[in-house]
Amino acid sequence: MKSVCVFCGIRSGSSPSYEAAAQRMGEVLAREGIRVVYGGGKLGMMGTLANTVLSHGGSVVGVIPEFLKTKEVVHEGLSELHVVPSLHERKNLMYDLADAFIVLPGGLGTLDELTEVLTWGQLGLHRKSCGILNTGNYFHHFLAFFSHLAEQEMMPQKHLELLVVESTPEKLLEKLRNHVPPVDPKWVSRANL
Repeated sequence: MKSVCVFCGIRSGSSPSYEAAAQRMGEVLAREGIRVVYGGGKLGMMGTLANTVLSHGGSVVGVIPEFLKTKEVVHEGLSELHVVPSLHERKNLMYDLADAFIVLPGGLGTLDELTEVLTWGQLGLHRKSCGILNTGNYFHHFLAFFSHLAEQEMMPQKHLELLVVESTPEKLLEKLRNHVPPVDPKWVSRANL
């Protein structure tokens, strides 16, 4: 695992533990020599993550759509910055540049990115691991709903294994390194149609 895409918020949130988690995650990724790919922002969790990785000698690649760059939220001090025309192209490039995905606390954009990577994994469009850093149990309700999907037979139980969850960056990274996402070429059967 040489490159990880990190999804997180442009806001810092209500708990200081969220930014502390972004900082610790940045320290660990830099120490391990893992390149960070993220949304290119300079504010909130995104800025904390990028600044921490850079200050510890790591490499950070930002991918930002043109319309956000003009709103002056872009981080200008990154190792590499890609400006793309749309959010769709942003996500495609971020996904292509990463070997795995890590999700930190964030808002709707973060949840959008998380659910899209899980969907792509479910469809077999990639075999990359996805992990949540569940700081302060931030993702408790999301994880309960994720399990609810399987309980209600809206997705195969096996697809719960698409997601790795840990409460510390070190444990999460270790699990991601050893994680093998499930392969389920027949995730939909005629009986479900």
